[in-house]
Amino acid sequence: MDGLVEFKTDDGAVVAVEAVTERRPGSRLVARSDGTVQAARTFEGALEGVRAAAESALRVFRDGALRPDGVEIEFGVKLSAETGAIIAKGTAEGHLVVRLTWSPPSPS
Repeated sequence: MDGLVEFKTDDGAVVAVEAVTERRPGSRLVARSDGTVQAARTFEGALEGVRAAAESALRVFRDGALRPDGVEIEFGVKLSAETGAIIAKGTAEGHLVVRLTWSPPSPS
């Protein structure tokens, strides 16, 4: 476990998550004595980039020639105190699962 980051939600609740530690030369996050770091963004703000990525991916699959009846997109997400949400690297180059479904035509 890299550590815990506490994100506040827009309504003031606190969400603690296991987070990745960003290793940047010349900088270091300061944690409380229990190792918890306060996030620079709200929880909703941290997830904003992932929401935008999901909307873009949905547009690609819905508006293309395939015209599926259903689209499921699964992102692996890591949360960081400084960056917010990061689409996680899985066993391949990145973690993104897309499922497209079609229903058979209704009999007339």
